[in-house]
Amino acid sequence: MFGTILRGLYHTATVEEPPSRRPVSERVFRALCDDVLSGRYGPGEKLPTQRRLAADLGANMGPVREALKRLEQLRLLESRQGDAMRVTDWRAEGGLDVIAHVLVRSGELDHEALDGVMEARASMLSEAARLAAERRTDDQAARLRDIAEAIAAAEAPDAAQALDFAFFAELVEASQNMVFRLLMNSIREVYFAHAELFRAIVAGEGSPVALYAEAARAVEQGASREAADTVRALVEGQAERLTASLVAATPRG
Repeated sequence: MFGTILRGLYHTATVEEPPSRRPVSERVFRALCDDVLSGRYGPGEKLPTQRRLAADLGANMGPVREALKRLEQLRLLESRQGDAMRVTDWRAEGGLDVIAHVLVRSGELDHEALDGVMEARASMLSEAARLAAERRTDDQAARLRDIAEAIAAAEAPDAAQALDFAFFAELVEASQNMVFRLLMNSIREVYFAHAELFRAIVAGEGSPVALYAEAARAVEQGASREAADTVRALVEGQAERLTASLVAATPRG
């Protein structure tokens, strides 16, 4: 059962490729996306012509057009008839798909964005646990219990990480909240595309594996407040370990 879970999660996740192996259109997209999100091109500003962008980026016109189309789909750019493409205020108009691009820009982690992601994750999963305790089916309660047991028995960090995501995905499914489900779809892409970054939340000293079982038990018993509090404690502890891991990995001047 859990082998199927792990294969399914890794199959649907987007694995980050090294820059040298990315298609030209992807490299052009990343470069322009970074320029917009970093503020090189500010809200309302016109982009250079496609010909100029192609020359600056060392690419043909085709990849540039494809990249601009993707940026428009992300609502980072807008085109108006008879006018050049202009940069939007992505903080006001961007959607969930922008999160992954904000989190890692030019190959560097944005710590402020990461703090925001982890804070939102704690709030969402805590509320999902409360709803799951009120709405779950017997099968969902049993799956949560089984996954919690598998996490406690997991030895390989990557397996524990995938099972951690499976636990919270099942919790969100049991909440029967469609918006939370869609949010988890976006989080999956970020989570596994940068798997090494997030591994600290489930590995290392102080990882409270018992809290998964406590949360599963609270959901099964319909104890909504206990479920919410336990999941918040679990997720906030993960955020603290992740921060500590990043601090430890940061070179000291």
